[in-house]
Amino acid sequence: MTTTAASSAHSHHLSPAFPGRAPWGTASKLRAWQQGAMEKYIQEQPRDFLAVATPGAGKTTFALTLASWLLHHHVVQQVTVVAPTEHLKKQWAEAAARIGIKLDPEYSAGPLGREYDGVAVTYAGVGVRPMLHRNRVEQRKTLVILDEIHHAGDSKSWGEACLEAFEPATRRLALTGTPFRSDTNPIPFVTYEEGTDGIRRSAADYTYGYGNALADHVVRPVIFLSYSGNMRWRTKAGDEIAARLGEPMTKDAVSQAWRTALDARGEWMPSVLRAADQRLTEVRKAIPDAGALVIASDQDSARAYAKLIREITGTKATLVLSDDTGASQRIDDFSGSNDRWMVAVRMVSEGVDVPRLAVGVYATTISTPLFFAQAVGRFVRSRRRGETASVFLPTVPDLLTFANEMEKERDHALDKPKKEGEEDPYAESEKEMEEANKQQDEDTGEQEQFSFEALESEAVFDRVLYDGAEFGMQAHPGSEEEQDYLGIPGLLEPEQVQMLLQKRQARQIAHSRKKPDTEADLLELPAERRPVVTHKEMMELRKQLNTMVGAYVHQSGKPHGVIHTELRRVCGGPPSAEATAGQLRQRIAKVQEWATRMR
Repeated sequence: MTTTAASSAHSHHLSPAFPGRAPWGTASKLRAWQQGAMEKYIQEQPRDFLAVATPGAGKTTFALTLASWLLHHHVVQQVTVVAPTEHLKKQWAEAAARIGIKLDPEYSAGPLGREYDGVAVTYAGVGVRPMLHRNRVEQRKTLVILDEIHHAGDSKSWGEACLEAFEPATRRLALTGTPFRSDTNPIPFVTYEEGTDGIRRSAADYTYGYGNALADHVVRPVIFLSYSGNMRWRTKAGDEIAARLGEPMTKDAVSQAWRTALDARGEWMPSVLRAADQRLTEVRKAIPDAGALVIASDQDSARAYAKLIREITGTKATLVLSDDTGASQRIDDFSGSNDRWMVAVRMVSEGVDVPRLAVGVYATTISTPLFFAQAVGRFVRSRRRGETASVFLPTVPDLLTFANEMEKERDHALDKPKKEGEEDPYAESEKEMEEANKQQDEDTGEQEQFSFEALESEAVFDRVLYDGAEFGMQAHPGSEEEQDYLGIPGLLEPEQVQMLLQKRQARQIAHSRKKPDTEADLLELPAERRPVVTHKEMMELRKQLNTMVGAYVHQSGKPHGVIHTELRRVCGGPPSAEATAGQLRQRIAKVQEWATRMR
């Protein structure tokens, strides 16, 4: 960028200590984290810098401010931005243009026009022609901005292409909101440090997590509304299976019950979409242009959900089926409109930068922490203080775990744990990770592999998850109890959300106690007393109880059967094989109490 262009850019609001006081103009002032990251960069002047900032925190503003400073001080002469999608590279070019940095988002080959300060390309584009980009960075001092750099680890070829293309770059700035991956593909230009456990993890130069951003009112607090319900499906072998979402099941059964819930022909999806639309209406009282997004697994489901939305609301939903030019325009049109609903497929969600999105429906069976964080990141961008985001989920153990761990910092582990029998907490199957990273949204043959037929589904409001805590008792869709949670105001401070949820739950419990037992057709226990656990966790709890009872047998001299019967008499509930996780934990605590008394 020329000195004239730089000096004509908008004024800045940096501290007097800020070197050079470079011009910029993507926002009225730098946020504290952006200024902190800038000052650290300028003090250290590293060749490689990894900034991890939660989605919605303003990574683009930080990167372009830094690019402006480096151009202004002649550290670099040009900029190359690498983005995951076509839509995102165009967004980068538009954001850069607003501060006087001209990036060509259509660049494909040959010399760059003199009017441009650089290019915006995709990882896929670099993968096709790495030498083209290497030649460009060798000819002129270049800053390479690698947006959502975890994508450079998506495939070996992409990672190798990035290394080949940008190894000679003068400066490299890597950005990500989700530095962790479920696989161990190394991410180019990222430093890995070995921990005390012998596992090498990514080391960020500056980290600004969701918890910090929430405390600073930079992102919205997220209210997760989880829905359970009975599912019925037919397996490949012709067996009919019925199960309830949220009950302990094998991994295959969880997967099939989940897919049954997401089938648009059942009752679960229409009920959840209806609830989400009611929530959107409530949010729009405080945020008039608030929008909603359904994240679908595939094109057929997306079309079916769009049809359901039209039937429920009487208005058409914007349908984004793939990462093509038309889809990019539809996202832009939706972003600038006042329309209520958009339906997008899979990874399109990561390229969706629509700050007015405030309500989401997670209608995909992808269950990697990376994809979940990226999906939820579409709803957390705060425009003014007090805005809240609401995301509707099926009651699936993995998803509820991710929702409860929103504020947990994670890094990309390059090694699997070395202790025998120990599991990597973020390691999902390779199949799932490949699925999450696919950009195409065609039929992948998954149906043949898990061949089954969804027969019937129903939805039950299950719980609200917020700030690591769980609230609410089960309720039928359309009931007064469900409306209590759907009607939470859309403009609240984080502590007000917590207080309001506690009040709503207390009211629900009081209302439940007044009803005769014969009218209690749903499990009427508060969410914290109805833990959602996996089949494996249930086996571990039963094993733990049997171990504790075995130890108490030697201490008390009583037989196993007598102790188990006494536990059931004192704590209530069925035999261990049929007991819930809460009941098993209660019995474990009781045996521990007895054993302590006898010492």
